[in-house]
This record gives sequence, structure tokens and C-alpha cells, in this order.
Amino acid sequence: MKFKAALIAAALSATVFVNVPATAEEFFDAPVAMRQADETGLQTAIFAGGCFWGIEAIFAHTNGVHSAVSGYHGGTQRQASYRLVASGVTDHAEAVRVVYDPSVIRYDQLLQILFSVGADPTLLNRQGPDRGPQYRSAIVPLSAEQRAVAQAYLRQMGRSGVWDDPIVVAIEDPKRFYEAEAYHQDFAYKNPDNAYIRRWDAPKVRALREMFPQFYRSEYKTG
Repeated sequence: MKFKAALIAAALSATVFVNVPATAEEFFDAPVAMRQADETGLQTAIFAGGCFWGIEAIFAHTNGVHSAVSGYHGGTQRQASYRLVASGVTDHAEAVRVVYDPSVIRYDQLLQILFSVGADPTLLNRQGPDRGPQYRSAIVPLSAEQRAVAQAYLRQMGRSGVWDDPIVVAIEDPKRFYEAEAYHQDFAYKNPDNAYIRRWDAPKVRALREMFPQFYRSEYKTG
């Protein structure tokens, strides 16, 4: 957490980092969902998978996604600030609210992308260099259909043999989503030379392009 906070301060002061290895966590061939989502019209989903910068960047580059907004889910409004959430003392998770068109990309396909290139579903309360419950992986279904699809997909992931360790992703009941501070929004787009982005998040976007070319969008959908 201190490492990431230091990089935020540097980015906001326009510091440019160089010679940072462009490697990331392991990527996975998450299975194609057997239970496909049945939705029409624009839909909203909330996903948590470690630092919200990378999850936002992945979905901002995904066809059919109209917006990807970083924020905090699972705690109170009074504590919904980066200073408190990053300390690990609140119940929030760093999360991303995604608005998508299911005629272009389905909810189950978003889940497949999330657990292929976005987050290791076997890690409890951590991803990459970040540690703490605020970095937990969680699915927040906003409808009965999303919940049924998420439950079925987690069961399928556990039986798939893709991961050696148990799946520890939680399905959480929806609570209010609090948008993160303005400087967090579109962070990867605005700060491509930030050391954290280059080390942990840019490789995720490259993996999206390579593993899901049918869903990859070169344009970063801001906002």
C-alpha cells in the first residue's frame, strides 16, 4: 500500500519513471462460461480484483463497455476516501463499476476476462504488490441473473483445473458504490509512464489484446 501511495504522489507531481520491468502476475485461460447471461439493454456490474487502476484499464479497453469507473464498495460513505480505504481499516474494496451492452459482451464474458487477465482468483486479500482486505477479489451481482451466472461460473472455475489452488472469490451483496477521487479516474490512461502502471497494469491490457482480440478495443473509453 505504501508503494502504491508513493507512486500516486509521484504521478501527481508529473514524475516520469523509466527502466521499470513490464511484467505482471500470471495470466490464466479462464474457461468459457457454460451458463451464459441472458440480459438486454445497458447493464451495470461491479467487480473487485485488487487495485482498481488495472481493472478499470482492462474494461476501458473492452468492446461493449460504455464506462468503467473506479470506486469503493462495501463500506460507509463517511469512510469512502482513499486515505482510509488504503489503510485497510474500512470494509470497502477497491472496485470498478462497469456499464456494458450485453448485445456486444455478456456478463459471463466480462467474468472470463476478469479472471483471465485481471485478477488471480486464488489470492485472498491481495493482488500483485498490494496487500489487505481492500484488495480482495469480489463479484457484486446487481440482479438475480448476474448472481446466478456468477455462482455458476465460480463453481465452474473451481472444477476447471486451470488453477492449482482453491478459488477464494467472494460474491458480495450490493451496497452503495462510492466513486473514487477524480485523480484515480482513468489513471492508467493519464499516467502511462507511472511505474506501477507499467509494472502491473499495462501487461494486463496487453494480455487482453492477445488473449481476447475479439473483445479488445484499442481506444481507452474514458469516463
